Formats: sequence, C-alpha cells, structure tokens
Amino acid sequence: MKILCVFGRHNYGVPARGEGYEYSNFLPALRALGHEVTHFESWNRDAHTDFAALNLALLDQVDSLRPDLVFCVLMAYEVWTETLHAIRGAGIPVLNWGTDDSWKYAQFARFVAPEVDLWVTTSHEARDRAKREGLTNVVLSQWAASGARTAEPLPSDRCEFDLTFVGSAYGNRAQWIDRLRTRGLRVECFGQGWPNGPVDASRIPEIYRASRISLNFGDSGLHWKGLRPYRSRQIKARVFEVPAAGGCLLTERAEHIEDYFDVGSEIAVFDGEDDLVEQALALLGDSAHRDAMAFAGHRRTVGEHLYEQRFGPLIEACVARRAHAVQGPVGRSTFEAAQRAHRSTRSLRLLRSVLVWPLQRIWGERRGPRAARRVLYELSWRLKGPATYRSSGWPGRLFYHES
Repeated sequence: MKILCVFGRHNYGVPARGEGYEYSNFLPALRALGHEVTHFESWNRDAHTDFAALNLALLDQVDSLRPDLVFCVLMAYEVWTETLHAIRGAGIPVLNWGTDDSWKYAQFARFVAPEVDLWVTTSHEARDRAKREGLTNVVLSQWAASGARTAEPLPSDRCEFDLTFVGSAYGNRAQWIDRLRTRGLRVECFGQGWPNGPVDASRIPEIYRASRISLNFGDSGLHWKGLRPYRSRQIKARVFEVPAAGGCLLTERAEHIEDYFDVGSEIAVFDGEDDLVEQALALLGDSAHRDAMAFAGHRRTVGEHLYEQRFGPLIEACVARRAHAVQGPVGRSTFEAAQRAHRSTRSLRLLRSVLVWPLQRIWGERRGPRAARRVLYELSWRLKGPATYRSSGWPGRLFYHES
C-alpha cells in the first residue's frame, strides 16, 4: 500500500529541536508493515511561503503519488478542511492520529474530525465525548513504541545514569527536577530547554537503556475550561518508549495507565513529590526489583504495545470506510475558491498590527507576535468554531510563521 504521511520531520517543525517523534517512530513502523511510505512536510514554516502554498503542494503530491492512504498528524489549521475534503473527494481515505486530545478535543478535534475518515485518539475522555456528540469515526488507540527501537534491558550495575528525563523543559518539569536534586537524587535531563539540550532521536533509546530509572511526567501544561484553569494529565508516548528500549519506567500517574501495564511489577507509578522520591530511592536501593521490573515491562511492551501492532487494524478500518468511493483526480475548483478566501487584505493587516503592537511591548519582538496569534486563535475557535480551520480562518491568514 502507498501511504503519504503528512506531519513534520522535526519537533514542532524546528530543525534545531531534533528529529520529531512521529517521523522517527511512525515511518519505520509503517515500512516494517510492508507499506511504501512518502513523507510530506507540514510543520516547518520555512518549507512553504504560506498556508496556501503548503496546501497546494500537498494536493500536488497527492495527485502525483495517488496514495492508497493519507496518514496525518494535524496540529491545528495548517491543512485546511477544504484540502481534506478534496483528498477524500478523490476517493483517497484520510486517517489522522490525534495528539493531546485530552485538552485539544474541545478546541480542535471536534471541529476537524468530521473531515477525515478515521480520527485516532489516545484519550478515553475524547473518545467518549465524540461518541456522545455523534462522531462515529473517532476511535481509541494508544501511543506505543517502534519495533525498530527495542532492546533488552541492561542490569542496574551496568547502567550509566541513576535517573534521567528526556523531553522539553516546559510546564512544571523544571520544578520537579529541582526538587529531586534538592533531595539528593542525581538526575540528568535531555531536551529543549535543559543545559544538555536536544539529543538526536537515535540516541534517546540508548539513554533509556543506560538509565537505572527513566522518569515520565504526565502533565501537559495549564489549560482552561471556560474561565477555570486546570492541568491536563495524560499517558505519554514515553510510557511505552522507555520499557521498549530496555529502560525502567517511573511515571506520574495518569488515568487508564493500568489498562496497559501492571503497576508495581512492569512499571512504577508515583503520586506527588514525596512518593516520587520514595519510589526512586527504593528502586535505586533494590537492583533486583529494578531489573525484574525493567525486563517485565520490556516483555509486555514488545508483546502488546508496538506501532506495528497498533497501525495494522487502524489502516484496515480507515480504508474500509472508503471501500466504495469513486477514485479520481483531486478536484481543484473548490480549492481555488479556498485559495482566494485565504488572501490577506488591508483590514486584516491592520488587525494584525493592532494585535501585535501592545503584546510586543510586553513580550518583545519575537514572543509578542506569537502571543498575539494565541489570543486570536483562542477567540477564533470559541467564536467561529470550524471556520477557524478553513482557508478563511483568521489565525492562519494573519500568523503563518508564528503558527
């Protein structure tokens, strides 16, 4: 099967942040299943001049490749709903792997999911809400590990590090690490925002395997329900990556984690700072238990939680939904109207200036426009809903490079 993958090669589309998770894990898994895989860059803003050029380039590639499936990881409004409609109108099924649906469902997934054949979510809550709202194409799956990145665990006495964390230093992660170090634990961190900086994707499994304990934090930052702030906690891909690579996982508790691992024998789970410190010290002090947990978690992951096992049924289900679709060229007339709707106007340029000017005074030349985009986006999805993700949506028309 020919599969066109639409997402970024690098984390957040920025080469300096290293090779992205989806690129380094999804592509090898799809190829291991025997598919012919082509990648389309949709996250790097330097790859195209604006969103109109991005969407046109995507349709051109679909036309020339004629894939059997388009596999997307959509972040927001980079691929217009008109573009998705045009691809599906040509009889080509579209599968999207949803990320962060525990908090993005309300502002994103519920508006865009109707425009694809299969929306795969890792959030039980999002799946249940979609079902209540009549979205029958939203299905539950879960993060996993690539079969190309598995290795048997090393015994504790052969490991290089006591504790490590691999991931960006956002939210309250720096506070967690500071508290651990204050209480005498040696922790090395790798990723954007840490002194060690990002590491090559190929090295990440090596770090997990060389660590007596690999940490995972489930917090995905501060979000809002109406005027009420809350913190979203979710199962991260790291939960599966670590044991697959031969590491011993100590992770913050998240709902439904017991559905995937036996807590205490395959992975360790903590609740709060004191529990984290207590369990870390216990594992470091009992190498036999640590080694047994690492081996048990590894066996469970390799046996049940690889992308090669996840993707096969999802692809079959997606293609089945378009089994009776009429194959044909990508329709251009609707897309040409979408291109015209995306053009900037004098009034929109004035609106951008009005939004950016005061925030630049507060946040500076670089962060000010990004803050302005965030303000406009938060207003747009609340007030305009699905129109935010069309070619005429204001956030995409005003803030291409900041998106």
